[in-house]
Amino acid sequence: MLKRFQLESDKLIQSQNENAPILLFVNPDKAERESLVNDHKIDEHTLSSALDPDELGRMEIEPEHTAIIFKRPKRYTSADNFLFKVRSAGFFLFADKLIIVADDEQGLFEGRPFARVQSLDDLLLRLLCGCVLHFEEHLRGISMISDELEAKINKSLENKHLLSMFTLEKGLVYYLNAVRSNGRVLEKLKVSTTRIGLSTEDVEYLDDLIVENNQCFEQANTYAQVLATLMDARASLVNNNLSMMMKYLNAIVIAVAVPSFFASVGGMSEFSVITGVDNWKMAYAVFIVVMTGMGLGTYFFIRWIERYWRV
Repeated sequence: MLKRFQLESDKLIQSQNENAPILLFVNPDKAERESLVNDHKIDEHTLSSALDPDELGRMEIEPEHTAIIFKRPKRYTSADNFLFKVRSAGFFLFADKLIIVADDEQGLFEGRPFARVQSLDDLLLRLLCGCVLHFEEHLRGISMISDELEAKINKSLENKHLLSMFTLEKGLVYYLNAVRSNGRVLEKLKVSTTRIGLSTEDVEYLDDLIVENNQCFEQANTYAQVLATLMDARASLVNNNLSMMMKYLNAIVIAVAVPSFFASVGGMSEFSVITGVDNWKMAYAVFIVVMTGMGLGTYFFIRWIERYWRV
């Protein structure tokens, strides 16, 4: 799908003019891809990279244009089940036009960076800034989801909450790689400012954008480290709770085993001999009381050993 835009009074507006300088291709079909390759001289491999979510960000300077593959976060839905994914977008800057290729236009022209756009170069930098800010918004969302999952795990150690934490941590790894990749693109773009022809104002904006992306990377790295530490702590708590439960179960098993051993000695017909009581009914009662006392005594003796000897 092709959409055209143009700049009027420092505003980006959609246009029906076929000569509009800003072209947005959303999930281009076969005919549109052929037009991009043949009419606009865009490399076919670079075009495919713009729609490949696994492609790393990069920048290439061609004879007629500058090609930038930039990473941006995928729109999160409930169907993603706590997995935050990334996708790619291609920006092709010519002398008189800017071509954008993406699989989804969601979030491309949204936010404060597009309040005032003065040129195509300025628009390109603001598009890159929008991607960085979108990552930061998702990181704040990840932090909130992590806090909610932590509260749920504190109340109930269910597997589904732990698996959700693992999935969240996996998404952060993708975000770290994407933001790091974007940082390399911005650094290369800064080195090539003279060759591309960026103005002094654009260079200053690019410097601010590099700082913003570095802060985004540090924030994502911090969240990833905290989440990884939290997962290790949760695993240690689960193991500790399991060990405590096994201690209680072992104490109960031993407490039951001791009287069972004595009950099996001589068989059930020897109650009167063991207890010294001629009446078999009284012998049963005495034996049950004695065995119960032995079981409780064994249990509390094991608990006393665990408490004072730190077993």
